[in-house]
Amino acid sequence: MTDDSVSRLATVSARLQHAAKLGDHPTPTLIAVSKTHDADTIRPLLDAGQRVFGENRVQEAAAKWPALRESYDGVELHLIGQLQSNKAADAVALFDAIHTVDRPSLIAALAEAMGKSGRRPECFLQVNIGEEEQKGGCAIAEAPDLLEQARAAGLPIVGLMAIPPHGLDAAPYFALLAKMAREMGLARLSMGMSEDYEVAAMLGASHVRVGSALFGARA
Repeated sequence: MTDDSVSRLATVSARLQHAAKLGDHPTPTLIAVSKTHDADTIRPLLDAGQRVFGENRVQEAAAKWPALRESYDGVELHLIGQLQSNKAADAVALFDAIHTVDRPSLIAALAEAMGKSGRRPECFLQVNIGEEEQKGGCAIAEAPDLLEQARAAGLPIVGLMAIPPHGLDAAPYFALLAKMAREMGLARLSMGMSEDYEVAAMLGASHVRVGSALFGARA
């Protein structure tokens, strides 16, 4: 496992760098998506120097990351899964960035948690870029209003996040998200996963969320 994940990390990092160069963009931050993987599986990547990780669930992250952070300096933890408003305080306490801000009730809960704790994780607005009923994210047309609400509540919104429809060419969706971010005055783009991170890098992603290409397919 050690050799596999570390060699995959080198491959993904090289491909990311190449794709970003082709698109004339800076190399995105690689978020290693460690959801469902235990500490023993994560450690080889930490030993290899990877420091940015993504988790889907607050509870799962809380169970494994505090101990890992004691052993490794400089770890940055990103929440990339849907967040329930009643878990906002836990998320603010644990994560350095939250990628799935998508509704007024969550904005209010995060603002309250940040006010009480003094911690201010960077936030991305999640956009339902493919307008799919089953996916999280705000509607495309509602994103500017949601940004205004988030800023008024004092949230540090730094960019947009999206997951394009599975099985379709991701490029048009990434290009649309990049256009929205420009129009909204946001600098960062959380887009691209294992199957399309190179396309995302070419189109200006600031963060890509890569799991199976690093850890292998989940059992």
